[in-house]
Formats: sequence, structure tokens, C-alpha cells
Amino acid sequence: MKPTDIKNPEYFHKVVDCQYACPAHTPVPEYIRLIAAERYTEAYMVNWESNVFPGVLGRTCDRPCEPACRRGRVEEEPVAICRLKRVAADNKGDVTSFMPQGPFIPNGKKIALIGGGPASLTVARDLAPLGYEVHLYDDQPMGGGMMRSQIPSFRLPDSVLNEEVGFVLDLGIHTHFNTRVNSLRDVLDQGYDAVFVGTGAPKGKDLADLPGRWDAKSHVHIGIEWLASVAFEHTAKIGKKVIVLGGGNTAMDCCRTSRRLGGEEVKVVVRSPFKEMKASPWEIEDALHEDIPILECHVPKSFVVEDGQLKGMMFEKVEAKYENGRRKLVSTGEPDVFIEADDVLVAIGQENSFPWIERDLGLQFNEWGLPVLDEKTFQSTIPNVFFGGDSAMGPKNVITAVAQGHSAAVSIDLFCSEKSVHDRPSPYTNLISQKMGIHEWIYDSPVSDDERFKVPHADKALTLKDRKKEVELGFSPETGFKEAQRCLNCDVQTVFTENKCIECDACMDVCPTSCITFTVNGEEEDLRSRLLVPADNLSQDLYVSDTLKTGRVMVKDEDVCLHCGLCAERCPTSAWDMQKYLYSVTKAGNQCGILQELTT
Repeated sequence: MKPTDIKNPEYFHKVVDCQYACPAHTPVPEYIRLIAAERYTEAYMVNWESNVFPGVLGRTCDRPCEPACRRGRVEEEPVAICRLKRVAADNKGDVTSFMPQGPFIPNGKKIALIGGGPASLTVARDLAPLGYEVHLYDDQPMGGGMMRSQIPSFRLPDSVLNEEVGFVLDLGIHTHFNTRVNSLRDVLDQGYDAVFVGTGAPKGKDLADLPGRWDAKSHVHIGIEWLASVAFEHTAKIGKKVIVLGGGNTAMDCCRTSRRLGGEEVKVVVRSPFKEMKASPWEIEDALHEDIPILECHVPKSFVVEDGQLKGMMFEKVEAKYENGRRKLVSTGEPDVFIEADDVLVAIGQENSFPWIERDLGLQFNEWGLPVLDEKTFQSTIPNVFFGGDSAMGPKNVITAVAQGHSAAVSIDLFCSEKSVHDRPSPYTNLISQKMGIHEWIYDSPVSDDERFKVPHADKALTLKDRKKEVELGFSPETGFKEAQRCLNCDVQTVFTENKCIECDACMDVCPTSCITFTVNGEEEDLRSRLLVPADNLSQDLYVSDTLKTGRVMVKDEDVCLHCGLCAERCPTSAWDMQKYLYSVTKAGNQCGILQELTT
């Protein structure tokens, strides 16, 4: 095998897994170490540069980073990466002075953002400091988009959302709230240099053809529309018996909100088996904790209406059969099931809706009604129109919308500078030794044996009476410190220098996981089998050195390396060193901010 180039960012893509699993590439170990050092303000700003909404995402993120956390390779639960973002947000203090300070020198370019959700706000956050005149249009009375209309207050308090949206709007954004855009042509005619569309996926799927759907329509509600109505206080109650159709996170929000608005018998009914529900496991757990049963493998057949009054729904019981990896729902042959209901909430998915975009402008749509985009630049078939978030490639989550907003902002900046949108600036990277002494490192190298700590919850008897009372209380600083200590510092890498190695094998002897082997080189399959502990995870690259003086090579299995630093402490010639790798995703104008300050 050829040696792995440890200075090549592509190598670390496969080592700092949690950071690269995050669409916005949040530098997870960096902010976790700052939390452990009680440097909450800096930890918050490190988060803010990448994900823009640390307090929001610390409560509501879908956590794509956590399944990639290496702690999960040695224990059942990964580091609580998401909830540690909240620790920084809850303890940050006043960060106003650390935000980009306007007024900014105008660059003569004017941008329109349609939709006030996370994608648009991210574009505004990136472009305003560069001197762009940014105009944001939204039909809601306040910014936040789906974060405000679809995430209930018992999960995301208004105060947290208002503060973090405010940090962006305070950059000098020209806001046009309560303003519905009815024509893209009209927007383009106003002379904007570029237009960004971040309108989300505002149309909830319906069961329009199901018998009885329209016979009691005032008691059948589309989930996302109903949640928005509750959020803006147009709806304050619901019937005592409620059916929620769907198995995603929106369904979980609907059923839990129903319990707070008067629903005494709230049932979630899903077509799929329970184990295949799309909702996040923790969202399902919270619903079950609030005494909401989930009925699996029930397919809706009809709404039952008598004398214009909704009585309930009929369901067919099915079971899942699998052929060639494809699932098919097959009737069990049992009698249909009737479930009583005063109200039904339909939360079976969302769709994009662009009735305000004229079809003769040159903007192309695909077969699913989504705009045809360059997946890297988010540029549409109209060169100065860009998309991001759910409106770009379909419904996903807040952190994906943020990541797409960053990418679109880079494209808009390049386009307005009359440069190719494909000639994108490189990300900021750095590699720094962590050595302080022979046995001392800048980071905490001992490995904690604590299991994942549980986030405390408010009393259910109280939270079910008040839809605005937050359920999760968050980690205390003390618990946050202990949880942060569970991080294995995957970004602090063992860097090996061949010409310093005397092949004493001391590093191999001291390694607690036997991940280091000195042996003759060979083909990968053969080499993996000859290590002290065979390297069976083929998805993880081996780190193979250049040829040493004896003709052997050093091979390290990154899959089981703890980054504890014992090899570097034991090495008599400093052939091993622990070096921290930092990656900051490209942003418009190549802004690096506090990340660069912390590493230079």
C-alpha cells in the first residue's frame, strides 16, 4: 500500500467522522473542548459560524453527526453532540460584541431572499458582512420560517428563536414581513443582482381521495398547516379524541401539541412497522412518554362521518413482506379497525409548491416539481436565481438548509463578482501540534469511562398543561462538562515522522487498543490480516507510513485509535506527535472568523 498523506484533507474526511457527517461541517471536537474548558462564548461563536442557530439546533437538530461519533464504536451511545450545542447557547452570555459589526461598506449589489427560514437567513448572515444590500421577503410576521411555524414552543422557546434570528436581522437586513411574493417575474423586474429562493416545502400531503375526506373537512387538518395555526395562536383547542396519521417528526409534533390543546385520547396511526417509522427515535420516545400510543401497520380506508359529524376512521390491518429488499404491505385478513376521533391530523409528508413562479421565465422543473439545479452551486436554469433548503431538493432538516444556504451564498458572491460559480474557494484547514511537555497536551487526553448522560425533563404534569413550557431542561454546566469529556478527540491526530523512528516498538507496546503494527508492506487485504488486531472495518482507511530503515512500514488502524497520545508520550525520538486538525467549510468571501483566531 502507498502511505496515506495525513496533510491531505481527504484523509481527515474519514477520521473526523462527526464533523463530516454534519452537512454544515460544524467543528464538533473544537467546540466540545471549549465547553469542557467553560469557554462558552467561544464555543457558541464556533457553532454560530457553521450552523448559525446553535440554540435552535441544540434543541431540535436531527443529529446526523451522532451516528458517526466514534464513541458509538465502543459504547452503545455516542457523545451528546447536539445537546452540547445547547450547553454553549444556554451559558454564552452576551455575544453581541462578537457578531460581525456593521454598518458594512456597501459593494453596490442588491440581493432578494424569498422566504425567511434557515436557508435564507444563512445567506443573509454570509452576504451582509460583505456589503450586500439584502432584502428578505416572508409572508409571516416574523423571521424563522419553519423553525417558527412547525417546531412547537415546548421544543423550541420563542425567546431562543427570536434571539438567534435577531442576530442575523441585526446585520442590517431589509425585512419585508407580512409580504407574500406572488410573482418571481415581479421580483426579477425590481433589478436585484441575484435572487435566492428559500420558501421551504409549504404544502402538506393530503388524503384527498379517501372516502369521507370532504364530508367533515373542518375536523380534518393538514399537519404542518395546523402546527402553524397553533404557533401563530389562531388555533387554541382540539377535540378530546384525536388521530394523527403519519410516522415522521411532524406527526410527533402534532400528537404532542394535541395533548396540550385538550386531546385526551391521542393516537398516532402509521402504515409501516414501528421499527421503520421515519421519526427520530428520541421524538418517538418523547411521544410515548406523554402516553401517546402508536399503532403500527394500519392503512387508512375511510373517514367515518354521520350527519355531517366526524366519528372516526376505518383502517385495514396489514403486515410487511419483503422481496429483494423491497417492502410490500399485505392485508392480514383481519376485520377492519374503527378508531374514534373528533379530529384527524394528516402528517404524511410535505411537498414543494411554486404557484408564484411563472413557467415562461426559463426556470426548469423536474418530474417531482422541484427546480432543476446544479447540486453543488444551487444555481437554477436562470443564472441569477438560486435555491436552498427544502425548496431546493425536497424536505430534509434545519442543518441541511443551513449548509445549502452557505453554499448558495458562495455562489451568489461569485456570480455577483462576475466569476465562475464553479471556481469555489478552498476551505480553511490547519494542523497544529498539541505538545506542551513530555507528558502534557493542550487537550484532555485521558479517556472518560462515563456512559452518555441523560438530559433532564420538566414534570410531565406541568408541561402537558402549557404548550409553551419547554420539556427538555438541558444539561447543567457540570453535566455538560462530564458529557464533553466523553469526546475521544478524533480531530487530534497521531502524526508519524518516518525519519525520526528508530523502530523500538515502544509505541506498539504502550498502545491500549493494539492499533499500531510494524510489519512488511503488502496488498491491503493481506496487510489488514497481519496486524496485531486484524482491521476488519473496510470503510476506514489504514494509515501506512513510508518504508522505514529496516524495510518495514508502520501501520495504524484508525478505526480503533483512541487518540489518547500514549504513543507520542512514550516515543523517545518524537517520531509521533499529536496534531489538531481543523476544517472550516468555505463561506462567501472565505470568511473564517473565530475559528482562524483560535488556531493561529
